[in-house]
Amino acid sequence: MSSVSPRKAAHAGLDDAAALAEHGYKQELARRMGPFGNFAISFSVICVLAGGMSLFGFGMKTGGPAIMLGGWAAVGLGTLLLGLSLADVTSAYPTSGGLYYMAHRLGGPRWGWVTGWFNLLGLLGAIAGIDYGAASFIAAFANLQWGITPSPGTTMVIFACILLLHGALNTFGVHVVNVLNSISVWWQLGGVALIVGLLAFAPVEHQSAEFVFTHFNNGTGFDSTLYVCLIGCLLAGYTFCGYDASSHLSEETKQAQMAAPRGIVRAIIVSWVAGFGLLVGMLFAIQDYDATLNTTTGAAPAQIFLDVLGVGGAKALLLVVIVAMLFCGNAETAAASRMVYAFSRDKALPGWNTWRYVRPRTQTPIFAVWLSVAVPFLLAIPALKSPAAYGAITAINAVGMIPAYAIPVFLALRKGSSYKPGPWTLDKARRPVGIAAVLYAGSITLVFCLPQVSPITTETFNYAGVTLLAALFLAWLTWITQGRRKYQIPTLGSASQQADLSSRVV
Repeated sequence: MSSVSPRKAAHAGLDDAAALAEHGYKQELARRMGPFGNFAISFSVICVLAGGMSLFGFGMKTGGPAIMLGGWAAVGLGTLLLGLSLADVTSAYPTSGGLYYMAHRLGGPRWGWVTGWFNLLGLLGAIAGIDYGAASFIAAFANLQWGITPSPGTTMVIFACILLLHGALNTFGVHVVNVLNSISVWWQLGGVALIVGLLAFAPVEHQSAEFVFTHFNNGTGFDSTLYVCLIGCLLAGYTFCGYDASSHLSEETKQAQMAAPRGIVRAIIVSWVAGFGLLVGMLFAIQDYDATLNTTTGAAPAQIFLDVLGVGGAKALLLVVIVAMLFCGNAETAAASRMVYAFSRDKALPGWNTWRYVRPRTQTPIFAVWLSVAVPFLLAIPALKSPAAYGAITAINAVGMIPAYAIPVFLALRKGSSYKPGPWTLDKARRPVGIAAVLYAGSITLVFCLPQVSPITTETFNYAGVTLLAALFLAWLTWITQGRRKYQIPTLGSASQQADLSSRVV
């Protein structure tokens, strides 16, 4: 859908440092990532093995197979429209700040500030959710392998070890991150193929196509079929987050004005197709629906693996999923640390001078990396006492990220003909695709905030709406106490710089 013909012949000669200087920043980070690496980080963060597996039981209860697959198709399409629109803006503003920088340039400092806090809290909440989920799966594996009974305390210890691992890996530089993300792509695609293949050819009975594509199940307690269909779409909604990672790594990507937007779009498309295949394969393999939904393992996919492949096969596939989750959390840590670095570079965070420091040898913002793993640990502490409290905190991943994606798209639409696209552009399709994308983002954000279980209690209450309001309040409070006095992005490049850039790039 991109239209790059006016500049296609010139894009291979794009000067990344000059393009960055046009936005007022000098090249500080190591630009060692190629187009595949940029795609790989967003694909790794979306991670259909993590989202599809951890939310599979949720989908079985909220609509069942028909809504799991229908919701994946519908939400995937909406995500693609939003991703295409965001890719267009990313090409015009290829900086580590990503969404908040776009919003600032297009709408002013207040828009940038709110978008930045939404994006930052969403990224940190995502790390907490991904790595705590990985810790839970590791605890489940330990239970199968060694009979260790999982507890909140042991899960928290595993969670802390995972965060330390991701912090250490990200201090070695973008080259290591790039290699791990490249491995992650093939691990995920190979893992999906392995899971689907083993489940398909196992000598057991399989569900019918009619069951897989039409069976509806309502275990929510709500009577409205339409309502259940809406909340059932959240399996896909929670999974399709994090593709802004390509934007945050743009200052470390070669030919970023083309590679970063392409990375966003390709990550969504490949995840969409792979995730649909994974869900279909899992649904065909269900042996006993009620027993799978109410499994004592605590994870519906684990029960499917046990029923079809036995204990040994279940352990092997759990390891495949766990490794994919670890790759996902590591990629999310890289994206979050670049957001911390960029936001601090523009004096938006307390202690900004520390978090913006770049280690000369690796050209990596090492203190930003460690802050990006320390905050998720603090966010997860309430899980020791209350899973509901932890859910309230990590809900900001979804309700923070989607509005942060939509704001730059909306502001670019509002600019109209004065908006100047980058080399990768939707051209005439920008307006219709952008309008549809903003409408989708608003709709899915409202769905994120709906109650998901009836009766509604303190344990079943959906805290996403509360978390959204808390994020808005935090953004307002930090703006009046610090932001309006200190926050400042640099002025654009001088007239001579822009003229020089124009002669060499355009």
